[in-house]
Amino acid sequence: METYLALFIEFFKTGLFSVGGGLATLPFLYKIADRYSWFDHAMLTDMLAVSESTPGPIGVNVATYAGFHTKGVPGGLAATFALVLPSYIIIVIIARFLARFNENKTVKSVFYGLRPAVAGMIAASGCTVALAALTNQERFVQTGSPLGLINLLAVALFALLWFLLQKYKKHPAFYILGAAAFGIVFQL
Repeated sequence: METYLALFIEFFKTGLFSVGGGLATLPFLYKIADRYSWFDHAMLTDMLAVSESTPGPIGVNVATYAGFHTKGVPGGLAATFALVLPSYIIIVIIARFLARFNENKTVKSVFYGLRPAVAGMIAASGCTVALAALTNQERFVQTGSPLGLINLLAVALFALLWFLLQKYKKHPAFYILGAAAFGIVFQL
């Protein structure tokens, strides 16, 4: 029972403080991975990859995946409910009072100030994911070679997909499926 409570509390805090969407939850999820043995950083990268390629909000998908991995269906439900509950509560409160404060200069300033913070959190999350996807820290530790740190196959795939996306402008789902197949074949 204490694991369910811990799942609920951790994902509630994540939902409460991760302003800006799913990628803004990543710093909180990395801290959860450091604090608990529910998942590690490598698993979190895999969870993010699966969550980005499935329908729905990334943060909710990761919470569901992490909760399910930890405690099955009840864990997935607890983590998901905990993640979305703060947003629901805040939206209900805002909806009640927004008409009153809609033109308030302080409220406008607060929302204006949140924009760069959200952009910074999303950019930091993107850099963290890119670093995890394009490097291989385990191989670097084993070999000690700086070239061992770079996952050349992943970098080549990233460059190829970027080129194809710019040239052919097909739906991103095609590139996601292609990258998934490539990862399965080459065990990235």
